[in-house]
Amino acid sequence: MENEPKKDWYDNKYKLMLFLPVLVLIICLVYLFKFHSSHGDLILRDSSLSGGTTITLQGDYDLKQLEAGLKSKFTDISVRAISDLTSGKQLALIIESSAQPEEVQSAVEGILNIKLTDLNSSIEFSGASLGADFYKQLIFALIISFCLMSLVIFFLFRTFIPSLAVIFAAFSDIVMPLALIDFLGIKLSAAGIAAFLMLIGYSVDTDILLTTRVLKKHGGNVNQRIYSAFKTGIFMNIVGLLAVLPAFFLVTGLPDSFRQIFLILAMGLCADIINTWLTNASIIKWYTVKKGII
Repeated sequence: MENEPKKDWYDNKYKLMLFLPVLVLIICLVYLFKFHSSHGDLILRDSSLSGGTTITLQGDYDLKQLEAGLKSKFTDISVRAISDLTSGKQLALIIESSAQPEEVQSAVEGILNIKLTDLNSSIEFSGASLGADFYKQLIFALIISFCLMSLVIFFLFRTFIPSLAVIFAAFSDIVMPLALIDFLGIKLSAAGIAAFLMLIGYSVDTDILLTTRVLKKHGGNVNQRIYSAFKTGIFMNIVGLLAVLPAFFLVTGLPDSFRQIFLILAMGLCADIINTWLTNASIIKWYTVKKGII
């Protein structure tokens, strides 16, 4: 009818908006399943979690020469450079291998014709069993943290669908960065696992804000309350990204494990924007329609 007022566009599109993040999550889960089938684990572990030697070599050395020389001696060697973003000057080389530190040190000294000392390098070694035990403890802590978070969410809202929506969004915030990390071939350190622990806290902030404002606040209709939560929540996400992205791209003098934390948090915050304002918001909207909440 011509005189009938048009529905708000969100009332017509919120179910369609739910489709995209769910599709992305399914793709990520399928990729992780295939990755696990190929590698026997959900992540690539660095020497701090799998055991091995890490040498940080300060200075500007020929990366290609060193990498070629080491690969002729070791099958699992990894060499990467840390450079200053503004000047492009190489600050250090990081060498990782499962071999014993004496073997790697001797090979580096022979290729570069230098003597490794405390002034120009640092050497770290962890045994395979120690790294494996540490990895299991970190994964156990991650699972326990997620379960405790889920219990708190159910206790806070005491309704199944809104609580499940928050937990589902938090789960997606972890799965999506994890799949991207694996796709990029990044080896996770203990700090990287800790970053996923931090994501559990980061991811539920905006979801709790959204669910609380829609279901427990009064004033305006559901769409207006969702939009009000969106303005506050997206500001929180942007501030978080502005904090971690410059630290990752600009502060190249930080240890590699610190930069890994910033990268994972940035990925998680980007995923949180999708999963909160497309997934969770759409589920909450659907729930309010079914319950007749206005």
